[in-house]
Amino acid sequence: MSDDMLSQDEIDALLNGSTGEDLNRSSYNQGLAEELSILEEDALGEIGNISFGSSATALSSLLNQKVQITTPKITVVNRNRLPDEFPKPYVAVGVTYTDGFSGENVLVINTKDAAIIADLMLGGDGSSPDDQLNEISLSAVQEAMNQMMGSAATSMSTIFNKKVDISPPSIDVLNLEEDRGTDQIPDDETLVKVSFQLKVGTLIDSNIMQLLPVGFARELVDQLMNPEDQEPPQKPLKKPSGSREDDQPTKAAVTTGESYKGSSTSTSHEEVEPQYVGGPVGQGVNEANIQTAQFQNFESVKLNNNEQRNLDMLMDIPLKVTVELGRTKRTIKEILEISAGSVIELDKLAGEPVDILVNEKLMAKGEVVVIDENFGVRVTDILSPKDRLSKLR
Repeated sequence: MSDDMLSQDEIDALLNGSTGEDLNRSSYNQGLAEELSILEEDALGEIGNISFGSSATALSSLLNQKVQITTPKITVVNRNRLPDEFPKPYVAVGVTYTDGFSGENVLVINTKDAAIIADLMLGGDGSSPDDQLNEISLSAVQEAMNQMMGSAATSMSTIFNKKVDISPPSIDVLNLEEDRGTDQIPDDETLVKVSFQLKVGTLIDSNIMQLLPVGFARELVDQLMNPEDQEPPQKPLKKPSGSREDDQPTKAAVTTGESYKGSSTSTSHEEVEPQYVGGPVGQGVNEANIQTAQFQNFESVKLNNNEQRNLDMLMDIPLKVTVELGRTKRTIKEILEISAGSVIELDKLAGEPVDILVNEKLMAKGEVVVIDENFGVRVTDILSPKDRLSKLR
């Protein structure tokens, strides 16, 4: 076959209207796909899905907005292709793992989205943020990303069953055309890009991306697929000194149907001396330190006259009983904007039990009822008398 002939892929691409640049990009992506197997991509996606799920909860609490982060998409990019991946200015937040792993992790977010997050963090409503991020805005975004990455590290501790910790994040505006902020990007030539779709209320519907070296990504996958044994192997029990088993190999006694009937050819069972666990070898049961279990006396306590009189005096002390429907947090700006007719959303769902507080201490839970024309509360769950008394101290 002549070298000038087109391959089947090139013919199909030309028939579909693709250009030479598209063919080159397709060949490039195919080469990068060989960097990670399908199993490794799925494992990284699962790690990102679990860790950034908790990050969404942390960000939601900070911004007081509903935050959704979708299942990630895994791709592999070369460092010289980063200007194509990030053609406009972005905000890059870099962290380094200080415990549990050894590697770098960079979060990349659109500048406009970062400005909205900064505006919400500073008490605004996020509708008209300043696209020019100043020092205060960058600090606000840095704190939001710090909370997100901290929650992700906590989730990774659960996934990998070991302590995972990160360094305080560093933040900068990433502009690859002007070679600005590239210090945040790892020095490796090949990077893994984990892309999440980020939704914050009705204000943000964009992507937040995570960049990490391929070697570090493979380390995560390897430790996920081959977890380290956290428990040391148990040592075999020592045999008592003087046992006949110390001088000869162990024999397995097999009982067949004939031997059960008393056949003369049956294998004899050797007597084995008992082994005592928890003390020195050879220590008998009689020498063990055994203590009788102590149980609480449930009989009613009898008080003398003085004690009963003092208790009666305490019983007349008035206590403040409060029923709490729910709680919420609002910024000073939102509090000042409250007027007649405003609706304040609480942190409890309709039909959930309400909290019954005594002197600002939670004592019970109940459900709201109506007695004649007054509200009341029917107790559905209550602390024990001992717990109630300890809370009043």
